[in-house]
Amino acid sequence: MYAFSSSSFLPSLPSSKLLSPATRTQSYVPVLNASSHGTKEKPQNVTTTTKKTPNVPNSSPQHRKFAAPAKTRVEPTMWTMIFGAFDDFINRFIDAPIRTSVDPRRVLSHNFAPVDELPPTECKVVEGSLPLCLEGAYIRNGPNPQYFPRGPFHLFDGDGMLHSIRISEGRATLCSRYVKTYKYTTERDAGAPIFPNVFSGFNGLIASTARVTLSVARILAGQYNPANGFGLANTSLAFFGNRLYALGESDLPYSVRLTSNGDIETLGRHDFNGKLLGSLTAHPKIDPETSETFAFRYGPVSPFLTYFYFDANGNKHPDVPIFSMTRPSFLHDFALTKNYAIFTDIQIGMNPMKMIFRKGALMGYDPTKVPRLGFIPRYAKDESEMKWFDVPGFNFMHVINAWEEDEGNTVVMIAPNILFIEHVLERVDLIHAMVEKEKRTNMYMQQ
Repeated sequence: MYAFSSSSFLPSLPSSKLLSPATRTQSYVPVLNASSHGTKEKPQNVTTTTKKTPNVPNSSPQHRKFAAPAKTRVEPTMWTMIFGAFDDFINRFIDAPIRTSVDPRRVLSHNFAPVDELPPTECKVVEGSLPLCLEGAYIRNGPNPQYFPRGPFHLFDGDGMLHSIRISEGRATLCSRYVKTYKYTTERDAGAPIFPNVFSGFNGLIASTARVTLSVARILAGQYNPANGFGLANTSLAFFGNRLYALGESDLPYSVRLTSNGDIETLGRHDFNGKLLGSLTAHPKIDPETSETFAFRYGPVSPFLTYFYFDANGNKHPDVPIFSMTRPSFLHDFALTKNYAIFTDIQIGMNPMKMIFRKGALMGYDPTKVPRLGFIPRYAKDESEMKWFDVPGFNFMHVINAWEEDEGNTVVMIAPNILFIEHVLERVDLIHAMVEKEKRTNMYMQQ
């Protein structure tokens, strides 16, 4: 038995990573309180030693400080130091992180503060007991940057980290491991961040040009190869085709596994024998009856949406490009029923003109756009049967459920409608969601 979860937050465990001039050291011992009401984690008392450090701007008590990790220091190469100096110049004089939404000192504070890897560690049960018949694991995924960002940083730009609790034979083992993506391992071996932050690194023409130029220089110098991917695998987990994948929609999935001692291993980037190109949604849908998996990818160039599925053995079927989506949209999730896959074309999309002339993010809000829902048969060979319908004011980024009624004549979808969607990337604290129901019948699905 396995349970998987995606998350945009991190556990508030004491950190020991060098992410600021602070040098506080802490220890953490996992403790379980087991009872008939469930199992929960609580920290034991810890001993803390604090050394005097220079003043850090905006490092008030509510902003968590980070401490140095106990690992071998990597000596930076000449190119790493040269490019790092240019990166610092860009982040200090061209595009400093002055906005709250991309200020890493604020974004990475409180419960969002990064944590270190934790090898398999048995949890001490201090009350009650774990049933011997309980066997399985809970695993969740979330962003957790390996290094403190040099410049603007959005929470979604963090490296993927998996946290698991494995329960077996009355024992619980806690483990936290980074997904060993190409980006993570390249930066780990370089001893510094070298990949651009996609969600926060392109603001305005001058800053974007500077960072693109720096990235090209790093590629030409051999610091990294973009053909190997630059994704984070930080959004969710999915188990299909007898494999467990860590997912992030900007790259191919990474195959991972939980070992018998509770450790988490990254097996590698997976392209399904060369049949999966570019990326995979972080929210595929698995049919519990057929064990088929339905998915899609989206991007900034046409076709902006591509639909496909995998059989029960994990074999990928041919792509179905959707050319009726005429401009790039932010398609984070979709719905699946017995006969249809349902996509949304919301008011959030890629807006390069706003990024260039208004110094906004690459992803932006378009108030003139009318949201749409698109229906396509599950096993469609092409987009000829794709039907789009305007749904003014309906912007959903996740789906709760979808099904068919009246012997398949009516499709019902339940989803949280994002209110104040103009704040979805800049001021997450200002947005709200209202759960709404959308129904479509056959007569509305006719042209």
